[in-house]
Amino acid sequence: MIKFIEETVNYLKDKGFEKPEIGIILGTGLGKLIDEVEIIAQASYNHIPNFPTATVEFHKGKLIYGNLSGKKVIVMQGRFHVYEGYTLQDVTFPVRIMEKLGIKTLLVSNAAGAINTNFKKGELMLIDDHINLQGSSPLAFKGVSQLGERFVDMSSPYNKNINNSFKSIAKKLNITLQEGVYASVVGPQLETRAEYRMLKIIGTDAVGMSTVPEVIVANHLKLNVAAVSVLTDECDPDNLEPVNINDIIAQANKAEPNMILLFKELITSL
Repeated sequence: MIKFIEETVNYLKDKGFEKPEIGIILGTGLGKLIDEVEIIAQASYNHIPNFPTATVEFHKGKLIYGNLSGKKVIVMQGRFHVYEGYTLQDVTFPVRIMEKLGIKTLLVSNAAGAINTNFKKGELMLIDDHINLQGSSPLAFKGVSQLGERFVDMSSPYNKNINNSFKSIAKKLNITLQEGVYASVVGPQLETRAEYRMLKIIGTDAVGMSTVPEVIVANHLKLNVAAVSVLTDECDPDNLEPVNINDIIAQANKAEPNMILLFKELITSL
């Protein structure tokens, strides 16, 4: 993997990706933050050596470098998932690349289903902690200790200072920002009523199919991490309606302006 990382980093440096401070991963329906970036360089995933290719039709598949709120940022427009057939090492490879390019902070967004019945679709949820239900770890491979500490402490995977800033900004801008525990499952099928009940019992506030692997690797690399979910559907097993993926994307689009405001204000403050 070290050889692959070096090849990819050298390619991106040659493309003009120079010393980004902040990495951003954009989730489903959350691509318009790109419109706020003064783009300096960009590369399609399928042109970047050793990079996976996004196979989900509403994930764009570009790495973008530029200025946002006075900071140099590198943005993943589209991410990778285990349900696309990728390994956890594939899914998290871009995080390793962004760290090697120079980022110190990683901001992550995703679309998630609200398990907590006090939360409503269209709201945002700041992730305070998570539960990994993807069946393995992105650190479970031979040679991982050459890239960082094998036994990574996860007592506080989300940076408390950044989370406090997010909460202050949300209050100032009058944006509803819930806070809770995110569970990451494999997917791509959505959950059964029994699975939603299980998730609630084990302390889940929102469920999705991403984010946790990237956060684990970010902690492995000692990056400051924060993540926000857009709650796109309500997952009450006693009143469960069939979910339409187009409705999920529509809810993400509806909440996107608030997400963009939060991210821009936060980046200004970092």
